[in-house]
Amino acid sequence: MTFPSLLLSTDARGVATLRLNRPDVHNAFDEALIGQLGEALHRLEQDPAVRVVVLAAEGPTFCAGADLQWMRRMAGYGEAQNLEDALTLARVLRQLDALPRPTVARVQGSAFGGGVGLIACCDVAVAARSARFALPEVRLGLIPATVAPYVVAALGPRQARRYFITGERFDAETARRLGLVHEVADTSDLDQVVEQWVAQLLKGAPGAQGAAKRLVAEVAGRQMDEALMGETARRLAAARVSPEGREGMAAFFEKRPPHWATAT
Repeated sequence: MTFPSLLLSTDARGVATLRLNRPDVHNAFDEALIGQLGEALHRLEQDPAVRVVVLAAEGPTFCAGADLQWMRRMAGYGEAQNLEDALTLARVLRQLDALPRPTVARVQGSAFGGGVGLIACCDVAVAARSARFALPEVRLGLIPATVAPYVVAALGPRQARRYFITGERFDAETARRLGLVHEVADTSDLDQVVEQWVAQLLKGAPGAQGAAKRLVAEVAGRQMDEALMGETARRLAAARVSPEGREGMAAFFEKRPPHWATAT
């Protein structure tokens, strides 16, 4: 399936690849790309055949952040119009973050501003060794507001404060140390490493993976108390008696792959 600014394909295993497709402007965001990204994510969420989503980009750059012409247009609008525009981007980032499928970011070239936000919203991120990253908004008199919840969760408040206020660039190894990306690979090996992560993710039960993502989102930052203990216990009990839970345990004791693994 093709959108004007995106390419979307799904293979026989249920691995969907969603590619930003504005290489002439380094895959920068504008209102059209944001809208299409939201629509594509909605379709992926509604498709039960989709098991894993790989977020990638055409051309030498992953995502340069906001499109300059889009920013120029928005600068001429009032606060109310800018608020609605910013909310649209915030909703799409939330869609990606909460997508009940495992997501893998395949990062080459540069990722700036909103591009860093996209990476932080994905469950796993693999970057080319030559990739460069930055959150340069303050150098334009702006702030990385809509991406902040995801970038702060990835980097932690202390490191996020540094990179938010300096706008400095950092390399792929630094991104790995900070927690923004999980693995760094030579450009020639990037697809192979992404495929290795995909293969690992296809071993998991789809429903359990979605539930695990929700679990992390809902327990992060909460203080342990009786309510949280009870909630996590209820979730575990429900998982044990679910069809996936019963199949997974049966497969383990029968020394065979569970059905979701054999299907791939």
